[in-house]
Amino acid sequence: MSDAEWAAVRPLLPVPAWLQGRGGQPEGYCHRQLLDAIRYLVAGGISWRAMPADFPGWGRVYAFFHRWREHGLITEFHDRLRGRVVVRRTGLMFWRF
Repeated sequence: MSDAEWAAVRPLLPVPAWLQGRGGQPEGYCHRQLLDAIRYLVAGGISWRAMPADFPGWGRVYAFFHRWREHGLITEFHDRLRGRVVVRRTGLMFWRF
Protein backbone atom coordinates (compact mmCIF):
# COMPACT_ATOMS: atom_id res chain seq x y z
CA MET A 1 0.00 0.00 0.00
CA SER A 2 1.44 3.33 -0.99
CA ASP A 3 1.70 6.20 1.45
CA ALA A 4 -0.97 8.10 -0.51
CA GLU A 5 -3.37 5.13 -0.31
CA TRP A 6 -2.68 4.75 3.41
CA ALA A 7 -3.36 8.45 3.98
CA ALA A 8 -6.73 8.06 2.24
CA VAL A 9 -7.96 5.15 4.38
CA ARG A 10 -6.20 5.75 7.73
CA PRO A 11 -8.83 8.21 9.04
CA LEU A 12 -11.54 5.56 8.53
CA LEU A 13 -10.03 3.09 10.97
CA PRO A 14 -11.49 2.98 14.47
CA VAL A 15 -9.30 4.08 17.36
CA PRO A 16 -8.47 1.08 19.57
CA ALA A 17 -10.20 1.06 22.96
CA TRP A 18 -6.92 1.01 24.89
CA LEU A 19 -5.91 4.32 23.26
CA GLN A 20 -9.16 5.87 24.46
CA GLY A 21 -8.64 4.70 28.04
CA ARG A 22 -11.42 2.09 27.85
CA GLY A 23 -9.20 -0.85 28.71
CA GLY A 24 -7.93 -3.70 26.63
CA GLN A 25 -4.48 -4.45 25.33
CA PRO A 26 -2.49 -2.89 22.53
CA GLU A 27 -3.02 -4.67 19.23
CA GLY A 28 -0.16 -6.84 18.10
CA TYR A 29 -0.28 -5.79 14.44
CA CYS A 30 -0.26 -2.58 12.50
CA HIS A 31 -3.52 -1.87 10.67
CA ARG A 32 -1.54 -1.11 7.53
CA GLN A 33 -0.08 -4.65 7.60
CA LEU A 34 -3.56 -6.09 7.99
CA LEU A 35 -4.90 -4.06 5.05
CA ASP A 36 -1.91 -5.12 2.94
CA ALA A 37 -2.67 -8.75 3.77
CA ILE A 38 -6.33 -8.36 2.81
CA ARG A 39 -5.39 -6.67 -0.46
CA TYR A 40 -2.92 -9.47 -1.20
CA LEU A 41 -5.59 -12.07 -0.59
CA VAL A 42 -8.12 -10.31 -2.84
CA ALA A 43 -5.63 -9.59 -5.64
CA GLY A 44 -4.27 -13.14 -5.65
CA GLY A 45 -7.56 -14.92 -5.15
CA ILE A 46 -5.99 -17.14 -2.50
CA SER A 47 -7.66 -18.77 0.48
CA TRP A 48 -7.26 -17.39 4.00
CA ARG A 49 -5.12 -20.31 5.09
CA ALA A 50 -2.73 -19.77 2.16
CA MET A 51 -1.68 -16.35 3.51
CA PRO A 52 2.12 -16.05 3.26
CA ALA A 53 4.17 -15.95 6.44
CA ASP A 54 5.21 -12.35 5.65
CA PHE A 55 1.80 -11.22 6.89
CA PRO A 56 0.18 -11.67 10.29
CA GLY A 57 -1.48 -15.07 10.81
CA TRP A 58 -4.52 -15.69 8.64
CA GLY A 59 -6.82 -16.00 11.67
CA ARG A 60 -5.86 -12.55 12.94
CA VAL A 61 -6.21 -11.01 9.47
CA TYR A 62 -9.61 -12.66 9.03
CA ALA A 63 -10.78 -11.44 12.45
CA PHE A 64 -10.00 -7.83 11.52
CA PHE A 65 -11.49 -8.27 8.04
CA HIS A 66 -14.69 -9.65 9.55
CA ARG A 67 -14.94 -6.84 12.12
CA TRP A 68 -14.25 -4.14 9.53
CA ARG A 69 -16.72 -5.69 7.07
CA GLU A 70 -19.46 -5.78 9.71
CA HIS A 71 -18.95 -2.06 10.30
CA GLY A 72 -18.94 -1.23 6.56
CA LEU A 73 -15.28 -0.24 6.54
CA ILE A 74 -14.15 -2.63 3.80
CA THR A 75 -16.64 -1.06 1.38
CA GLU A 76 -15.57 2.41 2.51
CA PHE A 77 -11.87 1.54 2.01
CA HIS A 78 -12.65 0.32 -1.50
CA ASP A 79 -14.76 3.35 -2.39
CA ARG A 80 -12.24 5.79 -0.97
CA LEU A 81 -9.35 4.26 -2.92
CA ARG A 82 -11.37 3.83 -6.11
CA GLY A 83 -12.33 7.48 -5.91
CA ARG A 84 -8.69 8.58 -5.96
CA VAL A 85 -8.28 9.25 -9.62
CA VAL A 86 -5.23 11.05 -10.83
CA VAL A 87 -5.55 12.81 -14.16
CA ARG A 88 -2.35 12.80 -16.17
CA ARG A 89 -1.50 13.99 -19.62
CA THR A 90 -1.78 10.45 -20.93
CA GLY A 91 -5.21 9.84 -19.43
CA LEU A 92 -6.51 8.51 -16.15
CA MET A 93 -4.77 6.34 -13.62
CA PHE A 94 -6.84 4.49 -11.02
CA TRP A 95 -5.60 3.31 -7.64
CA ARG A 96 -6.17 -0.42 -7.24
CA PHE A 97 -7.53 -1.99 -4.06
